[in-house]
Amino acid sequence: MRITLYCFLGVILSSLCAMFSWLKTFFQRGGATNPDGLGADRAAAGAAGERAAAEFLQRERGFAVVARNWRSPRDRRDELDLVCREGEVLVFVEVKTRAAHALVPGYDAINARKKKALRRAGATYLRALGAAQPRTFRFDVVEVATPAGGGPPEVRHFENVPLFPKNFV
Repeated sequence: MRITLYCFLGVILSSLCAMFSWLKTFFQRGGATNPDGLGADRAAAGAAGERAAAEFLQRERGFAVVARNWRSPRDRRDELDLVCREGEVLVFVEVKTRAAHALVPGYDAINARKKKALRRAGATYLRALGAAQPRTFRFDVVEVATPAGGGPPEVRHFENVPLFPKNFV
């Protein structure tokens, strides 16, 4: 009877050790591997994607970057990846970096919750400008697809994405 009990406790202890080892690995690498293939390097990949997007917009579209990673002073969760100017138009840009083989493209990854946060951040940014607020502004999405084997990323630019209602601000 005792031998059976000891064997049973040994199996449970072994299972618990394996589970804790897995949890330790899980939390050390920053959570589960994402379906987009970025894993623990999400922040670095996102920053590289934002740099690639800014370079693309400046070089190919003639944008002037006004701000990068602008955060609302009232609520630090509200962030605008890029704030740019295209002539007289103020452009809020959301950058989505994905692996080239990702199942969900960056454009489609912007859900209703993210749109609400972007509207809130855009309104806060415009209020902060005060009298210098531009007459025209819009929201763009830049999707950066990083190839699996390295190489230059593929950048896609979606202009004037419907985010702001007609009576906004």
